[in-house]
Amino acid sequence: MCGAQPGGPDLSGVDVAKETIIQGSVTKNGVPVNGYVRLLDSNGEFTAEVPTSATGQFRFFARPGTWTLRALVPGATVDRQVVTSKEVNPTEVAIAV
Repeated sequence: MCGAQPGGPDLSGVDVAKETIIQGSVTKNGVPVNGYVRLLDSNGEFTAEVPTSATGQFRFFARPGTWTLRALVPGATVDRQVVTSKEVNPTEVAIAV
């Protein structure tokens, strides 16, 4: 079992009623992976990039809509993790590379 919380980082202190959140974790063979996650808009254009935590977790604050996540980790790149984010409920994403 990995040390990452299911779905993503702790949301303590975040007013989820006022934020649109896309979060989750990146794993390889079930083990958290250090790397980066890119957020691409509905046209495939770069919007943001964040490093994963030591437990493979990431979080974006984005507007509601359709997004593509691209995980960039040593030895692998995963694309086409398409998600639709909505206000109020965080969009949870698990990326396995």
